[in-house]
Amino acid sequence: MFKHPRLMHYNRLVALVVLVNLIVAGAAVPGGIDPRTSADAVLVNLAVAILIRQQYVINALFRVATAAPVSWPLRLRWTLGKVYHFGGLHVGGALCGTAWFTILLVQLAMAGAGTALLAVSYALVVLLGLLVVTALPPVRGRFHDAFERIHRFGGWAALALFWWQTLLLVHGDGRSALAAPQTWLLALVTFSVALPWLRLRKVPVSVERPSSHVALAHFDHGHTPFAGSSTAISRSPLWEWHSFANVPAPGRSGFRLTVSRAGDWTGSFIDDAPDHVWVKGITTAGVANIETLFTKVVYVATGSGIGPCLPHLLAGEVPARLVWVTRSPRETYGDALVEEILTAQPDATVWDTSARGKPDMVRLACQARQECGAEAVICISNRHVTWKVVHGLERLGIPAYGAIWDS
Repeated sequence: MFKHPRLMHYNRLVALVVLVNLIVAGAAVPGGIDPRTSADAVLVNLAVAILIRQQYVINALFRVATAAPVSWPLRLRWTLGKVYHFGGLHVGGALCGTAWFTILLVQLAMAGAGTALLAVSYALVVLLGLLVVTALPPVRGRFHDAFERIHRFGGWAALALFWWQTLLLVHGDGRSALAAPQTWLLALVTFSVALPWLRLRKVPVSVERPSSHVALAHFDHGHTPFAGSSTAISRSPLWEWHSFANVPAPGRSGFRLTVSRAGDWTGSFIDDAPDHVWVKGITTAGVANIETLFTKVVYVATGSGIGPCLPHLLAGEVPARLVWVTRSPRETYGDALVEEILTAQPDATVWDTSARGKPDMVRLACQARQECGAEAVICISNRHVTWKVVHGLERLGIPAYGAIWDS
């Protein structure tokens, strides 16, 4: 029952945050929930929602979760591997923060708050509502570019308005802003939001195009990221960012990104390759980093999903077996990349869909796992295939992992 997709750890974390907030609200009801309690609940929830997405926090979460030795019980390591579901805390905090803010607005209106405080609060509730609505999966999936821009500029505007509202509330209580904990929590949130942008820089890139479907972007600007991390790049930093898995080569500086044609931006990158792009923040751990929790893993990749798998296969930190399902691998990705993959994984299953058609991915993953004795399966593919493989294997009692498209 607990392996149903609707009960995945992401949703459990959302429910946990909601439950904690209900308990807090229930405990406060007998004595009455005053505006100060509501304001504090808003700030704490939104701080959780923002800080859990901070790149240093994400890397720390992965570091702690993957520190468990492989001698620990598989059931426990299975759960620790779900660390990348932390986005549930983001969603839970955002939803509960917005709910508390609605309560706060009603309280302020009923108490006859000043015009400035009410105006800021009304503007904030509209902005928070817009952020929540555009983050709903159907809306975000259909209008992703609009979602990204609304969350960037709307988020900055909301942060500024929160500063204004918090200072008005603190002043209304007769407290010093510097002595109020809310001020320092808001300062921490602001620093967290600003930090990736403080590391914004334009770097050179060399683009190799083995086919019209794929570009291999080579970077060597004094930074070699760790295997299993990702980098966000942009040609217009205020408008659009795209993250790709870093592929460092052992013993060499720099790294590569595999850019597959999947939309207007990636198509433009392949057809009109830039010589410089923007990067910001720090390289961030991705789902495949959980491999170290297991004695052996199977990597299941389709198409350009080979990109996030390749650095782990090259590093060889954990014994692995590759299953790669793709169309015309040599024609699409070039002989050099295919040979590099086969050198690292001589026993790999490379399924050419142009010659053999589409396979049963769950059966293929199960077969590879049984043959090599792996403890877990990591799937890097599109949403449909990933969820089919992950949830299909989990229902069979096999630890399985893959992206959840929550950002």
